[in-house]
Amino acid sequence: WSVGAEQLPYTVLRIQDSIYSGGPLNVEIDAKQVNNYRSQNVIAYLPGKKKCAKTIVFTAHYDHLGQMGSETYFPGANDNASGTAMLFTMAKYFKANPPDDNIMFVAFAGEEAGLLGSKYFVENPILKLKKIKFLINLDIMGSGEDGITAVNATVFEKEFQLLQSINREKELLSKIKKRGPAANSDHYWFTERGVPAFFIYTMGPNKHYHDIFDTYQELSFTEYDDITSLLIEFVKRLK
Repeated sequence: WSVGAEQLPYTVLRIQDSIYSGGPLNVEIDAKQVNNYRSQNVIAYLPGKKKCAKTIVFTAHYDHLGQMGSETYFPGANDNASGTAMLFTMAKYFKANPPDDNIMFVAFAGEEAGLLGSKYFVENPILKLKKIKFLINLDIMGSGEDGITAVNATVFEKEFQLLQSINREKELLSKIKKRGPAANSDHYWFTERGVPAFFIYTMGPNKHYHDIFDTYQELSFTEYDDITSLLIEFVKRLK
């Protein structure tokens, strides 16, 4: 189950062998495409302590898959209520402890339908994209037992090394895995326009993704506080 901007002409059903004993299946599907559906990005801004032209941006998408029919509900706890929660955590900290740089917080809509909210922002920016010092996209923040992955780490080596050095110094996470560019979350359109950005997500035993079991109860938040510390220090030290 996913969401998208168009309706396919036919339906494909995938059924696990373990629950199918053979024989005919009777399936009734009533799907309607909603055209021109309107949603919105939610944006907050904190000016830096110094009169600074550069802005650090934290982003996370707040949409998920919703429902399939009247009974099947997709909670989206890890993807991406956890990232949205981290966005609020960052906002709460930096409101009380303003850094030198300006900071913008953006909760995107339409990520699951094709990174639509971030695409709209990049095409209709409320600040010049060249003024963005660095963007950190938070998606899947609910575990961390096996560390985190940084998408775009191979592109922005200097910033990745800064993450690594902070992590070693403060002994926060078991691992920060390096990954190359990928069009898998809202950082993508910014990177395509030349904005330096990481997409950071946690790694751990919880593998629920786009299913009905992605609930709050399944999340450990084992490294939530350590990730918070890592990102705060990263902002403070970023040149």
